[in-house]
Amino acid sequence: MKGQNLAGALKSACVMLMLWASPLAHESAAQEASDLVAPESGSGLQPRSVQPVTASRYMVVSANPLASDAGLTILENGGNAIDAMIAVQAVLGLVEPQSSGLGGGAFLVYWDEANGKLTTLDGRETAPGEATPDLFLDAEGKPLQFFDAVIGGRSVGTPGTVALMEAAHRKYGRLGWASLFEPAIELAENGFEVSPRLNASIAYAAESLHRYEATRDYFLSEEGVPLPVGTVLRNPAYAATLRAIATGRAKAFYSGKIARDIVATARDAADNPGLLSMDDMAAYSARERAPVCASYRVYEVCGMGPPSSGALTIGQILKLVEPYDLAALGPNDPQSWRLIGDASRLAFADRGLYMADSDFVDMPKGLLNGDYLRERARLLEGYGALPEDAVKPGSPPTDHALLLAPGMTPELPSTSHLSIVDGDGNVVSMTTTIENGFGSRLMVRGFLLNNELTDFSFVPERDGKPVANRVEPGKRPRSSMSPTIVFRDGKPVLAIGSPGGSRIIGFVAQALIAYLDWGMDVSQAVSMPHLVNRYGPFELEADTAAEKLAPALDALGYETHITEMNSGLHAIAISPGKTTGKLAGGVDPRREGLAIGR
Repeated sequence: MKGQNLAGALKSACVMLMLWASPLAHESAAQEASDLVAPESGSGLQPRSVQPVTASRYMVVSANPLASDAGLTILENGGNAIDAMIAVQAVLGLVEPQSSGLGGGAFLVYWDEANGKLTTLDGRETAPGEATPDLFLDAEGKPLQFFDAVIGGRSVGTPGTVALMEAAHRKYGRLGWASLFEPAIELAENGFEVSPRLNASIAYAAESLHRYEATRDYFLSEEGVPLPVGTVLRNPAYAATLRAIATGRAKAFYSGKIARDIVATARDAADNPGLLSMDDMAAYSARERAPVCASYRVYEVCGMGPPSSGALTIGQILKLVEPYDLAALGPNDPQSWRLIGDASRLAFADRGLYMADSDFVDMPKGLLNGDYLRERARLLEGYGALPEDAVKPGSPPTDHALLLAPGMTPELPSTSHLSIVDGDGNVVSMTTTIENGFGSRLMVRGFLLNNELTDFSFVPERDGKPVANRVEPGKRPRSSMSPTIVFRDGKPVLAIGSPGGSRIIGFVAQALIAYLDWGMDVSQAVSMPHLVNRYGPFELEADTAAEKLAPALDALGYETHITEMNSGLHAIAISPGKTTGKLAGGVDPRREGLAIGR
């Protein structure tokens, strides 16, 4: 049963409305919920309704209303979900440039309804051919500080988003390629208003944005302060880049003037030059890969495999808690969070040791093996937190020797997610990124370049053993991006994903449990306060009811940290067989996204 009574109160424009749904008993679908408000750091977001948006034919959910509108326009003009994805991404790169864009990468999970096929496309950035495993070590062989590595050209990998868009369109698109960029070109030429979130993001990163002239001139006023909310911002350089891509397709991006400018910007970056080359640009291709699926109760939860760790780690978390009755416990019982938290810790232990780009690393074949995970799940049978020495990588079934060491991989939150369902039943779940907010801080031809290489381990080996996620030429850094489509009886029932660095895995796993086990509707599931445990400490979302569980979790033996967590869960629930209201969109109130459909 889905749905609960909700009580909410709209507060000022500087707070977000968040709901904590109480547990559903098996006999009752109505339980009380608490009023919660949580400010996003400097965001100034407007409060919004938490009721799901419903539609009967098609729907777009993304992190910005202008991007969602662009996707809807494409669907109304006869386009399909892939066409709409391209239009949404092109607009997001303009209005939310700090999170994703042409200079970054993406993972796409796609359900082709006509052929009954699920596939994934890997548009992850690659390390330059000149890169070496010691890329992020200083002259003394010590790891660089994170932002010393991020800012400048050293962190820039070969962008993959444009190649992914073209590969998806060539195989699945319906409308003409050039027409899909028209909404973004028009916005770039005529201008769009700086939103509260963009303003706050600029303010937060202002010091580092001063470092490079093109970036400073675009995001800051002549007085050097962040552009005020409501400022009409035009980007003719971005419009010109999009026109070139619209005319010349991906080739116009990966060769010629645009590619030369990207390479020069990365290699000539003051103080921290990079290694990207024209050969790297020319050699790049998006790769179609088999999805990774894990059964969970009556569902199949499917997502992106390596170089993403998302589907494997989420799959492990769900399989580890599957023997336990989370539905009966509900979200307010500390034992639910003990189970979820320690399952996550165990999954992250496997992730840290084994998971990386499988084109370069022989990973164990049995990370989702049922017998292996049932045995691991027995570790959760107690009533208190697992001691630290009990949380270590397991020994999944494998067909080769494993001599690996855990790495050191900083992964800070940024990124964006979009979900789309079209009128034919095709489904897109895509997470897209330039990694850290504003990426490398390098701007060229109207867009920012990624800092994706800092998703590699800064330490290439430990105790003489190589780290799976070490830097290697042409390799794709491990990611936590987790675009997900959930199936029941072979039909998609949910498309979901989130930004948030390595917390993405916890955000998505929690929302899945909220929807599938606790009976929350899609909006409640993406809006509930976060409790995330990756490496031992339990992180509880500040200024939400999650804080109320701190004493109980402390008593169970956890170290608890109260912290802000800026997810961006965007989801569409699909009800097969209904003729009206079959789609329900959920928008994370921590951002300024929009669910819209017909």
